[in-house]
Amino acid sequence: MFTLSLLPQLFGGAMLAIGLWAWTEKDTLANFSKLTNIALDPALVFIIIGLTMFVIGFAGCVGSLRENTCLLLFFMITLGIIFLLELLLGILGFVYKDWVRDQIQGQVKNMIVNYRDDADLQNLVDWVQQDWLGCCGVHSFKDWEANIYFNCSSPGVEACGVPFSCCKIADEVIVNRHCGYDMMKSSHDFDRNIQIYTMGCIPAGEKWLESNLIPVAGVAVGVALLQILGICFAQNLRSDINAQRAKWSY
Repeated sequence: MFTLSLLPQLFGGAMLAIGLWAWTEKDTLANFSKLTNIALDPALVFIIIGLTMFVIGFAGCVGSLRENTCLLLFFMITLGIIFLLELLLGILGFVYKDWVRDQIQGQVKNMIVNYRDDADLQNLVDWVQQDWLGCCGVHSFKDWEANIYFNCSSPGVEACGVPFSCCKIADEVIVNRHCGYDMMKSSHDFDRNIQIYTMGCIPAGEKWLESNLIPVAGVAVGVALLQILGICFAQNLRSDINAQRAKWSY
């Protein structure tokens, strides 16, 4: 019980520390007015998930060490609620998959529009496009037209271009970080597919999910089993504690 609770506590503490560190770097802790868009702040997501995991893990660890039935009950109820919410979201996501897809598309579009407003958001988009999926934009690279800096009417040097993370980086000593410039201009039709990713991140993500369906499903099942085991271990420990206390009353 203690080991099962310690792992999420350590992992949650690490996520919480990363989120708070990111807020410190952006000076968000000193000025919360900078938190303009809560849904598009990756640091806030880390803080919420990390804090939740840390509190649940802490209750499980202390409850098992101190044989505190109240903390164990809190651990069980919270873990059970999270498990039911995950199950409900999975069912609703399968039933209303078109609506979920539209919501994801809307969030990705908002990320493109706010790409330069948040350093964490920019790093997240760059990581998805360059290192994970190998994609550019929502449905295609032309979606970057929605960003004020990459719009073709922009007076900046990045007008009618795409971010560097859209580029297909070759094994070169000196990397051309301007390879995304002018990629949305019609005059670059010939070499565009060679220089940048033209597939959008939504179709690329669907393709990745189809090819990695078994590992993803295995991780989901593994997480669910750990949650069920945590609930069972906590209940068994509570029963043993209550049974021992009942003997003391005689």
